[in-house]
Amino acid sequence: MAVPPVAGIIGYPVTPFVPDTGELDLERLRGLTGELVDAGCHAIAPLGSTGESAYLRDAEWDAVCETTLDAVAGRVPTVVGVSHWSTETTVRRARLAERHGATAIMVLAQKYWSLTEAELEQHFAAVAAATDLPVMLYNNPGTSGVDLPPLTVVALARKIPAITMVKESSGDVARFRDILDMSEGALSVYNGSNPVALEAFRAGASGWCTAAACLVPRWCLELHTAALHGPPERADALLATLLPFLKLIVDRGLPRTVKAGLDIQGRHAGPPRPPLRPLPAEDTSRLRELLDRLDAHPLTAAALPGG
Repeated sequence: MAVPPVAGIIGYPVTPFVPDTGELDLERLRGLTGELVDAGCHAIAPLGSTGESAYLRDAEWDAVCETTLDAVAGRVPTVVGVSHWSTETTVRRARLAERHGATAIMVLAQKYWSLTEAELEQHFAAVAAATDLPVMLYNNPGTSGVDLPPLTVVALARKIPAITMVKESSGDVARFRDILDMSEGALSVYNGSNPVALEAFRAGASGWCTAAACLVPRWCLELHTAALHGPPERADALLATLLPFLKLIVDRGLPRTVKAGLDIQGRHAGPPRPPLRPLPAEDTSRLRELLDRLDAHPLTAAALPGG
């Protein structure tokens, strides 16, 4: 099996906006990105759904891409989400990401009209051919409306050699093992569904793509270490403590919950961009409670089973 260019905890930064104007706050983005790297994330992945990529104007997308990669400055690998409805814009974004030093690009099939298998293949092939970067194929049927089952994923990778990684966000853990088996280990798989993080690592996932690292990076890193190096009961205990928080940020929507959490921590990133609205007060109160509980937890080997 080839060594993947990214592995471990892959942090997804939000895109900060100035509260009064709604414009990009690039200095805040630089700071938040640096905090993810300094906290120990093994890679950074800007411009996913957490980064509100779908709501950015072209010039804003370009600025976020350039600023994030400049802030990382090669300290850890970077995976830039280049997805767009159109092949032309996705290709343009891929080339820009390469020009600014991205390690890899991530491509989600987004649809308005239903796409045929031939259209999907054509789209991914065009984007892959646009750069020399490895491609992370992203399957997230909940947000894209397109589901790429393991058989389709492996078939695409065989036709398009640049596809070497797959981010699987359906929450179906069996797919991780299926992709690994069907590709005979040629594809590296990554988990994008926060609640199944531990199961995914145990099923062979190379990494966990998560916005949770914006708020509780140490917990994410500890879970990764425990999943890989055990003992199993420590990993189980970590996940059990972390799970209510993970479920809340997924259920209520990552951009609004992560930004609310940053506000709670005094690390403001502005509001989400309309049509998204800030997290309601009741949910914010629950999020504060969960963050306080995690912050107060000793998170030491002696405090958890297997320590």
